[in-house]
Amino acid sequence: MPPVSTLPHLRRGLLGAVIALLLLVPACTSDDPSASQENAGTVSADSILAEAISAHGGQVIDTSVVAFTFRGARFRLFHDHGRFRYERAFIDTTGRRVRDVLSNDSLFRTVDGQVVDLTDDERGAVNTAVNSVAYFALLPYKLSDPAVNARRLGIDTVRGTPYHRVEVTFAQEGGGQDWQDRFVYWFNSSDRSMDFLAYAYGLGREEEPGHRFREAYNVRRVDGVRMADYLNFTDSTITPSTLESYPDRFGEASLEEVSRVELDSVDVRPTPR
Repeated sequence: MPPVSTLPHLRRGLLGAVIALLLLVPACTSDDPSASQENAGTVSADSILAEAISAHGGQVIDTSVVAFTFRGARFRLFHDHGRFRYERAFIDTTGRRVRDVLSNDSLFRTVDGQVVDLTDDERGAVNTAVNSVAYFALLPYKLSDPAVNARRLGIDTVRGTPYHRVEVTFAQEGGGQDWQDRFVYWFNSSDRSMDFLAYAYGLGREEEPGHRFREAYNVRRVDGVRMADYLNFTDSTITPSTLESYPDRFGEASLEEVSRVELDSVDVRPTPR
């Protein structure tokens, strides 16, 4: 097309009228149900995560001890402005009192009050078991870690509500043993609540890979922290690379429920000084 200055006066006037009309019409995408709430195209993944962490009480968690019981074990998650200590206490099959402690710079186990030696494999198993429970229980709190790579994938509508879909992967450095796992989160476009998530695990490792889709229920506020239990689903037609398809299958009520993630006796208190 030639420069506007070379067009005849009539075409120049017509072009100006069209441009003026376009400026008066708000930009929108007919398939984007949240367009009336915000310009979804300008919302970054990092800002969505930051707002979600705040909406879930991240500023409270920063200086609190979050305690709960999960599948017979008592967890106590201490936080103090980036410093953490996670404890898991349970009775083993022989009746011994076991306590696992994981912090920024240490990991150890006591049995009946005595520190015991752990093999490298045992240390890895304890680290994964304790850290994974803490990670899921406090989501989306840990999504501010430097190893997180977040990417906004657009808007989905789940049960008539618009959600921002955000993919999270991890850098190898600082991403832990499961750094190759892939996560997709759905954050409510209005209040940034995290009501659904999907994840693929065992990628690039010896364990058999798999994937799950979780729906939050029994959502409650405990002293400023949003806590939830989850229904855990799977679907044989989904693959780790197609986790985004889970809401469609969820809407068809075709998912298989495999477990429930329930946190009992939740307690939130300021971190002791």
